[in-house]
Amino acid sequence: MNEQSFEVWAPDAQAVQLALGSRRLELAKRDDGWWELTHKSFAAVDVDYGYVIDGRGPFPDPRSRRQPAGVHALSRTFDATAHVWADSEWTGRQLAGAIIYELHVGTFTPEGTLEAAARRLDHLVSIGVDFVELLPVNAFNGTHNWGYDGVLWFAVHESYGGPAAYQAFVDACHQRGIGVIQDVVYNHLGPSGNYLPQFGPYLSESAGNTWGASLNLDGPHSDPVRRYILDNALMWLGDYHVDGLRLDAVHALHDSSATHLLEQLSVQVAALSAEIRRPLTLIAESDLNDPRLVTPRDANGYGLDAQWSDDFHHAVHVALTGETSGYYADFEPLGALAKVLTHGFFHDGTYSSFRARTHGRRIDRERMPTWRLVVASQNHDQIGNRAIGDRLSAQLDTGQLAIAAALTLLGPYTPMLFMGEEWGATTPWQFFTSHPERELGVATARGRINEFARMGWNPAVVPDPQDVLTFERSKLNWNEANKPEPARLLGFYRELAALRRSHPDFTDPRFDQITVAFDAGEGWLQLHRGRSKILINLGANSASIPAGGGEVVLSFAGVGDAVQGRSPHALQLAPHSVVVLA
Repeated sequence: MNEQSFEVWAPDAQAVQLALGSRRLELAKRDDGWWELTHKSFAAVDVDYGYVIDGRGPFPDPRSRRQPAGVHALSRTFDATAHVWADSEWTGRQLAGAIIYELHVGTFTPEGTLEAAARRLDHLVSIGVDFVELLPVNAFNGTHNWGYDGVLWFAVHESYGGPAAYQAFVDACHQRGIGVIQDVVYNHLGPSGNYLPQFGPYLSESAGNTWGASLNLDGPHSDPVRRYILDNALMWLGDYHVDGLRLDAVHALHDSSATHLLEQLSVQVAALSAEIRRPLTLIAESDLNDPRLVTPRDANGYGLDAQWSDDFHHAVHVALTGETSGYYADFEPLGALAKVLTHGFFHDGTYSSFRARTHGRRIDRERMPTWRLVVASQNHDQIGNRAIGDRLSAQLDTGQLAIAAALTLLGPYTPMLFMGEEWGATTPWQFFTSHPERELGVATARGRINEFARMGWNPAVVPDPQDVLTFERSKLNWNEANKPEPARLLGFYRELAALRRSHPDFTDPRFDQITVAFDAGEGWLQLHRGRSKILINLGANSASIPAGGGEVVLSFAGVGDAVQGRSPHALQLAPHSVVVLA
C-alpha cells in the first residue's frame, strides 16, 4: 500500500482540509504553522487535490507541480524521480566563454511545446550555443503569455508539455552539450490565479513594484516565504537538472534583511553545486548598474555569477539605428559605445537624463572579469516592450545586423542571442496575453494601447495583446532562414561562434586587454581584443580605418566586399561592414 504525504503552510488558519474529489480529510497543524497529512491508501501518482482553508476553497497547492486543468483548478501530484535521466556524463557548463540563446517556448516553434523545441537543438549547436535560456515556464492563467504573469511557480505550464516534458527537454539539451538556464520571477505574481494570500502572508502590504504587490521578504512570517523562493530555485536546479537561473528584475525585490535574499540564494546554490559536482549559475537582471550583485560574498557582495547590462544594448542600438528618445538619449555619442566596451557600464556614477539623477557604480576592472556581464543587441524586453514589437531587422540592413552580431559575439562580455536574430528574423515579437477574464483582458489591452498613445503612437497600430493574432505573429518563421540573405547572415553567426572558440582573444576576461578607437564624424569604430582587432564601419559611406598589420579572418558587408582597399596602415571598408583581423 502506497503512502502520499501532503504539507502546506497556513500559519493563521484554524482548520485545513485536503480535498480529494468530494472527500475532505483533516490535516494536523504543527507548531511552525505547517499542516500535514500522510495516508496509506492514496495512490502514488495522478492524485488531483486541493486545500480548503477555514471552509474556503479548495485552492491549488502553492507548491503544485502540475495544473492540468489550469491555475484555478485542483493540483495534480507529480513524481519528479520517475524520469530516467540520460545525462549521467553531463558535467555542466561554466558561464565564462559561453554563448546564451534566449527563447520563448510558445513562439520558438509553430507547435509551441518543449518537445518541438528539443527538435531544434541541432540548429543551436550549429551556431555555437552553450546555454539555452528559457523565458518563464511556470503556470499562468490562459493559453499563451510571455511567462511573467505566473502564479504557481513550482508547476510547468501544461500547454508546453508539463513537468515531464520539461525534464525530457533538459535531458535532450545535455545530450547535445547545451546547458539550460531558467528565467524565474520572484518579485511579483500574475494578476489572475494567485491564491497565496489565502494561505498566509506571502505578500507585503507595505511594498509594491511596477507589477503589483511584492513578496514578503522581510516582514512578520517572512522566513517561510523566503523558503518558498529558495526551495523553488533549488527545485529547478535539482529535480530538473537545470544549470542556472536568470533572476528577473532583482531591483524590485524589497528586502531589508541583514542577509539579502540574493546572498542567501547564492550560498545555498553554491552548496548544491558542490553536492552534485557541476557548476550552477545565477544571473541577475537589474537596472541598478551595481557591481555589488556579482561581487563575491567574501568581498561583501551578494555572490551572484553575472548580471545583465542593458547599457550595452542601448549603446549598440543607438549607434546602429540613431534612435535617441527616452533612455536612449544619453547614448547618442559614439563615445558611449566605446565606454561600454571598455568599462562595462555607461552609467557608472554618471548623470542619467532619463532618471534625472546620478546612476550606477563603477566596476573594479582590475578584479572583475568581463564575462560577469551578460549582453545582447536584442532580447525579449527590448523587442517586446516596443510599441509594435519590431526587431532590429525592421530598421537595419544585413550589414548592420552583422555589426550588431560581431559586437555581441566578439565583444568582451557574455553574449546572449534572442531567438531568430541569427538569420535576421522579420517576425515581430509582440506583447501578448490570453487572460480569460474579460475585464482583465480589456484592462490589459487598454493600458498597453494608451501607454503608447501617450508617446505619440497611433492607437490603431499598437497590437492588442489579447488578440490571438498578436501571439501568432510573434512565432518564428523558420522558412525564412533558407532564403539567400538570411542564410548569409546565419552563416556569419556560425563563423563568429567558431572564431570565438578558436581565438582566445575573444574569450579573454581581462578588461585591460580591451581598447577602443573611434571617429564619430567618419562613423567607424575599432575594438582591440588582445592581438585581434574588429573594424566596424557604421556609416553609409566607405571609410578608411587605421588597421596596421593582421590577417583578415572574417568579414561581412551589407553589399559586396567589406574590404575595398588596403594600405600599410589602414583598410578601406565598405558601408555597414565589419572586418576581423587576427
